[in-house]
Amino acid sequence: MSGVSTDIAPLVVVMGVSGSGKTTIGTLVAHELGVDFVDGDSLHPIKNVQKMASGTPLDDDDRWPWLEIVGRTLHERGEQHEGMVIACSALKCKYRERIRSQAPSALFLHLDGSVAVLTRRIEGRSGHFMPATLLQSQLDTLEPLAQEEGGYKLDIDQSVPDMVNEAVTKLRAMAAANS
Repeated sequence: MSGVSTDIAPLVVVMGVSGSGKTTIGTLVAHELGVDFVDGDSLHPIKNVQKMASGTPLDDDDRWPWLEIVGRTLHERGEQHEGMVIACSALKCKYRERIRSQAPSALFLHLDGSVAVLTRRIEGRSGHFMPATLLQSQLDTLEPLAQEEGGYKLDIDQSVPDMVNEAVTKLRAMAAANS
């Protein structure tokens, strides 16, 4: 673990489209919460990675096994009474429901930003299997996090430290309210 915390350690899914900062913000939020971070991309079956790398968007049949792995990973951590932050696009409500079916206490942190900001971020990174050409398909798929889904929508048009501080404050309050 990256740190020790006496606070309630929540199970958090940092969600959003490619380029929103899931890995960066997720890693920093996990550190502040004193829990482990997992990049959900590392949990994709190889078939999914190959499909995305070829420029083909995933369909629901591709996503279900991945979402099951994400949910089980969170569930296992919750069973150990430890928190975790995991980055997972979770673009549709039914995907979040699938995750929550295995990890009912999971909170969602939706990183939300403009197309211009997202495109600039995607084009500025290297070594990632998700090409900028697939951003529009993700935006078309995205069902923004609804208030009743147990999460928080975070505007990514601010500094990283401000985003992390806002997210950690809100997630701690939500976890405390749910305990």
